[in-house]
Amino acid sequence: MTRRLLCLILYCCCITSLLANDKQTKLTFGIVPQQSASKLAAKWGPVLARWSEESGIQLKFSTAKNIPTFEQRLAAGEYDIAYMNPYHYVSYSESSGYQALAKEKDKLLKGIIVVRKDSPIEDISQLNDKQIAFPAPAAFAATIIPRAVLAQNQIDTKSRFVYSHDSVYLAVARGFSPAGGGVMRTFNNTPQEVRDLLRIVWTSQGYTPHAIATHPDIDQETREKLLAALMVLNQDVSFLALIKELNFKPFEMATHQDWNSVKELGISGFLAQDASK
Repeated sequence: MTRRLLCLILYCCCITSLLANDKQTKLTFGIVPQQSASKLAAKWGPVLARWSEESGIQLKFSTAKNIPTFEQRLAAGEYDIAYMNPYHYVSYSESSGYQALAKEKDKLLKGIIVVRKDSPIEDISQLNDKQIAFPAPAAFAATIIPRAVLAQNQIDTKSRFVYSHDSVYLAVARGFSPAGGGVMRTFNNTPQEVRDLLRIVWTSQGYTPHAIATHPDIDQETREKLLAALMVLNQDVSFLALIKELNFKPFEMATHQDWNSVKELGISGFLAQDASK
């Protein structure tokens, strides 16, 4: 009886240990919902599968129904790793402790304003007194930068938040809004039949792109494994083909200082200001 009991205890300890180790190697990867969850899963799923295989760390795809919900989850630290826009990184590295891991190499993020191809609008000065569609208040290049430029040029507009970049392009294409904010990557990823109805009337200067950042609970050894795997995958033709589907360039290691130019814009209170309205 004593021997059986001892074996049972040892068995339970082994199972507990295996479960604990298994839990440590499964990380939730949150992706900012610039597009629908189905589109993101279709394109990010194969990328995360290859990264998981190379690193030995299982990365589980996750997103949110809209950008405000994604922001709430970042604030609560619900994602182990997250792909977030520059403003999100500046905000949630401070409030939730997310730490930069990687970003696209030789890439600058540019915001755009689009109108229908048959629109008479040729310059953003013609947007005065018009309603502009934006994905969310804290979408960096698609919302914050265009709104700031419009304000600087004393162009008075009303903002309509439609939850995703895809929704912005559809709203403009279908004539629900005369113009909308986006970024080149999502514009190029939108269906051809929608893109054919649109025209870009303004493009911003370039900024450090989105961050891949880890929650402070993720240890340095895990971070190093993830980054090392990503650097290996940068040399893998099949992986490069997968990220090309996202209109991504190869990745490189990122540091917190890479987003200093975003901090210097003086928009740190923007998110809280919109949330209070």
